[in-house]
Amino acid sequence: MNKTKRITYTAIISAITTAASTTIYIPLGFAKAFPIQHLANVISAVLLGPAYAVIQAFLTSTLRNLLGTGSLFAYPGSMIGALLAGVLYTKTKNLELTATGEVIGTGILGAMATYPIGVLLLGQDTTLFGLLPAFIASSFVGAVLGYAVLKLLVRNKVL
Repeated sequence: MNKTKRITYTAIISAITTAASTTIYIPLGFAKAFPIQHLANVISAVLLGPAYAVIQAFLTSTLRNLLGTGSLFAYPGSMIGALLAGVLYTKTKNLELTATGEVIGTGILGAMATYPIGVLLLGQDTTLFGLLPAFIASSFVGAVLGYAVLKLLVRNKVL
C-alpha cells in the first residue's frame, strides 16, 4: 500500500473513531473507557502497520480531547496498545496475537502509564493499578470486536 493510501486510511479510521466517541463510551469517573478505539487500533495495526496505528491513536486521542469526549488518559493507553498490536502483527501475521497485544499494551502497560499523568498533571489521587480493570475490560471488548471484523475480512477474501 502506498503512502497516500495509508495516510487516507489513517484519517478515515481516526474520523470514524472520533465520531463514535460521542455515543459509545463507558464513564469511569475522571476517565472514559472507549472500546471502539481498541477496535480501531487492531484494524489499523493490521491494515497500516505500527507507525500509522500509533498516528491513528494519537490523532483520535487529540480529536477526542478537543471535542471533550476524551481525557489525557487516552494517549498512553491507545498509543501503547496500537504500537504493541502493530509490532506483533508485523512480526507474526497472527490476528490473535495482534488482539492480545492491544489488550496487554492498553489494558496493562497503558493503564500503568496513566499513573504519572493522574498524579503529576491532574493532581488526582489514584493508585498505580487503579485503572487496570477498566482498561483491560475496555481493550478486551474492543480487541475482540477488531479481531472479529478482521476474521470476516479474511473469510470474505478482502484481506
